[in-house]
Amino acid sequence: MAAHTDIVAEGWVIRLPAAWRPYALLARLDRPIGAWLLFLPGLAGILLARATWLHTLVLIVLFALGAVVMRAAGCIVNDMWDRDLDQRVARTAGRPLAAGTLMMREAAAFLLVLLAIGLAILLALDRVAQLLGVASLLLVAFYPLAKRVTWWPQVMLGFTFGWGAPLGYAAAAGHLDAAAFALYAASIVWILGYDTIYAHQDREDDALVGVKSTARLFGSRTRPFLAVCYGATVLLVALAGGLAGLSGWFLAGLAIPALLLARQVAEIDIDDPAHCLALFKANRGVGLAIAFAFVLGRL
Repeated sequence: MAAHTDIVAEGWVIRLPAAWRPYALLARLDRPIGAWLLFLPGLAGILLARATWLHTLVLIVLFALGAVVMRAAGCIVNDMWDRDLDQRVARTAGRPLAAGTLMMREAAAFLLVLLAIGLAILLALDRVAQLLGVASLLLVAFYPLAKRVTWWPQVMLGFTFGWGAPLGYAAAAGHLDAAAFALYAASIVWILGYDTIYAHQDREDDALVGVKSTARLFGSRTRPFLAVCYGATVLLVALAGGLAGLSGWFLAGLAIPALLLARQVAEIDIDDPAHCLALFKANRGVGLAIAFAFVLGRL
């Protein structure tokens, strides 16, 4: 495969003052898809809980801001762990810590600022959600180690990014129940699927440096593996909606994300990194479609 990078050093980021630009790239502000994918399980959890619309809207705003901040914090932690590996992978060699455009102490200071903002957002939530938010920091801290010790780091990412589902549900409902856990399980297998697609961008470089992934594990068998992940996602989302007592309109709406996921399975080309990135990004539409199905189910 040809060398490939997903850094977007153009658009509004390139217009920032030169001293700010490495911080924006470190936080992945040039690539908002990660913040979207962190936000969407939380959005689903909030909508599934069926709080009042005013409370729902307030939580959506808080979770959107929190997703941007905590995704940035997670990226910094990841890059601090991986700066040596990143120098050896074409897609990641231009990251600020790997390229030396930022020092570790500067990244650490930026991380502390982001965590302080995240704490302020967390304190606006109720006690159950606060406890879940604190617990998520362990997942954020240790996820980067997973690819060194297991072929399944995408599962760890699923636990981490999917945490927003029970967190959003708890923030809206004040408790957790079977519907929240079903949605969390759906989020985990969805993320396992789409991050496997994402990992195919680095498959050859990862093999050279010894990084493990489900992309390397399944290789040419990725399509059936993806079908299992995405099929389980749809079934678990349907279970979550049923447990939450959503109306029949929810199941009608669920057909949209099901078709979008089926399209990814049909189209995947694991040897085309740009196409893998495009399919990965298409999951923003999947998450929004699931949220729309939950809205329909509340009618």
